[in-house]
Amino acid sequence: MSLDVGDSLPDFALPTDNGGTVSAADLRGRRAVIYFYPKDDTSGCTKEAQAFRDAADAFAAAGVTVIGVSPDGVASHDKFKAKHGLNFTLAADVDKRAAEAFGVWVEKSMYGKKYMGVDRSTFLIDESGRVRKAWRKVKVPGHVEDVLAAARGL
Repeated sequence: MSLDVGDSLPDFALPTDNGGTVSAADLRGRRAVIYFYPKDDTSGCTKEAQAFRDAADAFAAAGVTVIGVSPDGVASHDKFKAKHGLNFTLAADVDKRAAEAFGVWVEKSMYGKKYMGVDRSTFLIDESGRVRKAWRKVKVPGHVEDVLAAARGL
């Protein structure tokens, strides 16, 4: 399954850092960026998280909530968030159901070895719960700026 522009946000409910939860129902009536990343505290994922952190005020001014999602658990998210001063919600998708629903749990290949993993992807969701823009196979440099420009255009 793959989530495309115009599709409705799939139903999900995930635990978050600091003992919270986030669900599709929580986001109804709100604009949001949901970005999927492979693993806490790895180089690319850290750079992406820091870029979202640094743009948090701009996203807030645009009325957009930022949520990062990875297969890591809540304890890992708490450490990652504290270590890098992250100022947005991190959701734990340990069973990969949300990643599957968004179409980002995919077969990958490294050095000829195949494995399942998260395809770094970002989704811009409007107030009606529809995908307004989707970025797949994200390259970190410049990505947050592109997402922010799209968010400001909603």
